[in-house]
Amino acid sequence: MSSETILILGGSGKTGRRVVGRLTAKGKQVRLASRSTVPAFDWTDPSGWTAVLEGVDAAYVSYQPDLSVPGAVEAIGTLCRLAAEKGVKHLVLLSGRGEDEALAAEETLKHSGVAYTIIRASWFFQNFSETFFLEGIQSGELVLPVGNVKEPFIDADDIADIAVAALTEPGHAGKTYEVTGPRLLTFGDAVAEIARQTGRDIRFTTVDIGDYVAMLEQEQIPADYIWLIRYLFTSVLDGRNETTTDGVAQALGRPPRDFADYVRETAATGVWEDLK
Repeated sequence: MSSETILILGGSGKTGRRVVGRLTAKGKQVRLASRSTVPAFDWTDPSGWTAVLEGVDAAYVSYQPDLSVPGAVEAIGTLCRLAAEKGVKHLVLLSGRGEDEALAAEETLKHSGVAYTIIRASWFFQNFSETFFLEGIQSGELVLPVGNVKEPFIDADDIADIAVAALTEPGHAGKTYEVTGPRLLTFGDAVAEIARQTGRDIRFTTVDIGDYVAMLEQEQIPADYIWLIRYLFTSVLDGRNETTTDGVAQALGRPPRDFADYVRETAATGVWEDLK
């Protein structure tokens, strides 16, 4: 067992739990911190952060719910300052591609005095199978306020591999890896691939953002979540990210996983079976 302690903030998220699994398999000493741990970590209350950082050598930071929300940049700044004071040697930040606020958070980290690695990621494959879009896929119709904009979706496993490499191997300090999958897909393209692999009739439907927000409000979705959805679908998904990058290859020396491989393996688990 390694004597170094690696802190994971966001350990229950798509990438965080994968990072935890990989580090544990390597025999690393992992510390998870959340609102339910002792000591507790709450992004809205910095009073407990010093205790969480005590004795930590490195940390993986995944801000919840997204670096674009108000207060995120300030929170990252506070975390970086406290990490420097507690002698944390390396911070690995999961950032968002095409988000101005995320870029501001990155700059805060870069000037913190702590060694850093930034993983600036596109949208995850796993949004279709683990959270946001899963229910729509299962029901047979995914409805979103987005048209033919293309996104280079990336596998959360690729992100976890990069994070673990940055946390445990030399050569990643001071690096910013902008990571995408190997090809561009519209949301309709992605749903069509899932439909073909599962043999199901699964449709993708585009709606106006105003109608989508009204639907969320009718379902009594919290206002801050609705704000984030509106921001992501009207700003980030405006075509600015319609390019692929070689960030995965830069970090790992191999190409990123393809969406088709993810679909084939995920379909075999049965998660996309009809709920009816």
